[in-house]
Amino acid sequence: MTTDPKILGLALLLGVAPALFWLWFWLREDKEKPEPTGLIVILFIVGMISVIFVIPAQKFVQNNITSSEWQIISWASIEEIMKYLGVVILIYKTKRADEPIDWPIFLITVALGFAALENTMFLIKPLSLGQTTVGLLTGQLRFLGSTLLHAVSSGIIGVALGLSFFMGKFIKKIYLFAGLILAIALHSVFNFFIMEDKGSNFLRVMGFLWVVTIIIMLIFEKLRRMSIKN
Repeated sequence: MTTDPKILGLALLLGVAPALFWLWFWLREDKEKPEPTGLIVILFIVGMISVIFVIPAQKFVQNNITSSEWQIISWASIEEIMKYLGVVILIYKTKRADEPIDWPIFLITVALGFAALENTMFLIKPLSLGQTTVGLLTGQLRFLGSTLLHAVSSGIIGVALGLSFFMGKFIKKIYLFAGLILAIALHSVFNFFIMEDKGSNFLRVMGFLWVVTIIIMLIFEKLRRMSIKN
């Protein structure tokens, strides 16, 4: 990996900028009672730090699981669980999540921090080889695909927790489990088509991802109303 500060800086800029755009986009959904900026910054950083723990776990999977399909599912599972744990560890035994809409906001913020560092790492190689155009194209594709995928997949877990906010502990666990399964399934399907089909179905997959995004936004409206009423 290059140590050139200019290349690292450019990679960081191109990697973080898309994540910050999507963060701004999703934070608009929590207008009535926005979370403190400091908490959002910490959650974003937690997401970036979680990448450090994901990499060795994914390498272990790569070295010990031969099936490409199960590798993809395992990688997606590791990422989604790690992002969820990042939120839980940070707000454990606090009263930060005091309304339904807080959960998807927290999870999406961590997810975008994760995507920001992941994007940066993907961009370092083409930029260090002088392939600036390739780097820019890679950044655009990750802006359209991977960054949004991280936000939406973690958003699924968040809305599951938000919808079950006023329910009993057992029902909350069922919703959480269902949210994790759906998030892992979406993440796995996206990665499968991008990696196995060499991106030939990129537009079709992106279309499906945007449909899921719209559904998440509609559920955000329900969570907002639930938060206002209570």
